[in-house]
Amino acid sequence: MKSPVFILLVIWSCAVCPSKPSQRGTAAQTNNTESSCQGQPLDLVFVIDSSRSVRPDDYERVKSFIKDVLLFLNVGHRQTRVGLVQFGSVVQNEFFLNSYFEKQHMLRAVERMEHLASGTMTGLALQFMREEAFSLARGARPVHMRVPRVAMVVTDGRPQDSVEEEAARARQDGIEVFAVGVGRVDMATLRAIGSQPYSEHVHLVANFSQIQTLVSVFRSKLCAGSDPCASGNHDCEHECVNTDDSFMCRCRKGFTLASDGKTCGLDCKRGSVDLIFVINGSKHLGITSFDLLKQFVSRMVSALPAGTRVGLLQYSTKVRSEFTLGQYSSASEIQQAIAAVRYMGRGSKIGSALHYLIQNSFRNSSRTVQRVAIVFTDGRSQDNVHKWASKVKADGIILYAVGVGETAEEELKFIASEPQQKHAYYTEDFSKMEQIADKLKTRIHSCEDQLSVSHQCKCGKMMLFHNKTTEALSRISQKYILYPTDSSLTLTPVLNVRHIYLSRSSDTPFMELC
Repeated sequence: MKSPVFILLVIWSCAVCPSKPSQRGTAAQTNNTESSCQGQPLDLVFVIDSSRSVRPDDYERVKSFIKDVLLFLNVGHRQTRVGLVQFGSVVQNEFFLNSYFEKQHMLRAVERMEHLASGTMTGLALQFMREEAFSLARGARPVHMRVPRVAMVVTDGRPQDSVEEEAARARQDGIEVFAVGVGRVDMATLRAIGSQPYSEHVHLVANFSQIQTLVSVFRSKLCAGSDPCASGNHDCEHECVNTDDSFMCRCRKGFTLASDGKTCGLDCKRGSVDLIFVINGSKHLGITSFDLLKQFVSRMVSALPAGTRVGLLQYSTKVRSEFTLGQYSSASEIQQAIAAVRYMGRGSKIGSALHYLIQNSFRNSSRTVQRVAIVFTDGRSQDNVHKWASKVKADGIILYAVGVGETAEEELKFIASEPQQKHAYYTEDFSKMEQIADKLKTRIHSCEDQLSVSHQCKCGKMMLFHNKTTEALSRISQKYILYPTDSSLTLTPVLNVRHIYLSRSSDTPFMELC
């Protein structure tokens, strides 16, 4: 028989020993840790494409994306409410805004979702979202409470019904719509779905594996508090200034705010710029990468200095002028024209594009402005690039070369103007193009390549002399076979004022003259 003292000791030791926390307590701690979103409460509805074109493993990736977004939201009856709708040939509601107010219940509901694997009735889904998912009966809060209504539409293809009218009605009802496209999505459809500005509300990723990269993007958008400058959700290149309703960007002294209201460029006082984008429309690029390239060009346009005239060429087996210098006067008009460009999808002849560039694109340009072309390529050209790149640069046109993927490095460098380290850029894929955009904007804004009018006139005359002399020497060489056996030998015509050195191996001394 145990003594009373022993029994008391056992009871006391059990009372003071630490107990294992309950699963409910652990879940609550996890929920508190994950709910780091400090933004204002939202009424948020996911509208998910569940068509047959979405493969089963990709469908699981979409579910993981939804769960990762849920993890950072501050969910609750008085906080952010969440609804979820998926669509195929029919619309299927998974849960309404007033179905769950605890995150764990929502996560389990997402996990239980089953793939519909049918058609793509996107317009019907938008109608259901507007009429049902955001109705007061289904948990949407009244307008007077000023709780933002936000929809996130994820799709991977072209809808089988009309989306424009229903998307417009949703925006008119005050719903802020984010459109997320995956793969070969029609960009016009995405823009029809998403709210403006498109740069903030329309997102495109190459495949479902990359959709996870948007989690951090939406975290910054959905968690912005009352101080957008402090939250960092402003994208101002220099300074952010809070206003009563939102914020505004401001540039440091010596810089001018670009038309996108965010980026800053050096004050260029010495003349305007005529800029031609030469984009690759070859089948090797692919429609998805082509759409990403158009987005990249569109973002570049929004950051160009005031007064810049823009044109666009697309090359494949043939060359097509999409629009010419001065055809559009505003950045928004240019961006609409870029969005309407159709993919050619054939061969790749950069030489033909450069030939067209020098013969036609700058025909109405004044020699008093800086003439610039940005050439995009993702592979080797099927024609002679060296001949026409040389002619373009000899005519005083500044060439920037941007290579993506399997680009031939030597070809890229030959296209670019000197110095090559400032005019040739390369990246492995389109996901890193933003870094190149920043460098290009800085270069174009810097005025470093601009020449004064008088200097350009002098240099133009020297360039004409250089071209005619080179042609004459070439004819003499061919007629009399005067090729020197010594590779270091140079032919040196003499001017009254100074010498111009014309070398078979390099024309750098001549270029330094200009």
